Amino acid sequence: LQLVESGGDLVQPGGSLRLSCAASGLSLGDYSVGWVRQAPGKEREKVACFSGFDGVTYYSNSVRGRFTISTDNSKNTAYLQMNALTSEDTAEYFCAADLGSCFSDFRGWKVWGQGTQVTVSS
Repeated sequence: LQLVESGGDLVQPGGSLRLSCAASGLSLGDYSVGWVRQAPGKEREKVACFSGFDGVTYYSNSVRGRFTISTDNSKNTAYLQMNALTSEDTAEYFCAADLGSCFSDFRGWKVWGQGTQVTVSS
């Protein structure tokens, strides 16, 4: 079971990025897949999640309205479209998947990627 993130970059405030999470060894359609970020000196924060088996979507208050999570089952890949980025969005972004609900404690999720760095700075 493997998740590989890509798409992290340096972007100016107000800009956009799209992160990708390619899965192998598991079918994302059967899992909840989420994006978790960790900024320096802060705890990990679940920012978005989509459950392929029941269609539930979750966004944290900090990103709702700016970020969009999606999946392409034909490519077995999840995405996180991030718009209107601010310096507060600077963090390492991790893709994670689990057979449980999006509302379960993400710290117990079974499959994690290695992370991709997003830096928002002028």
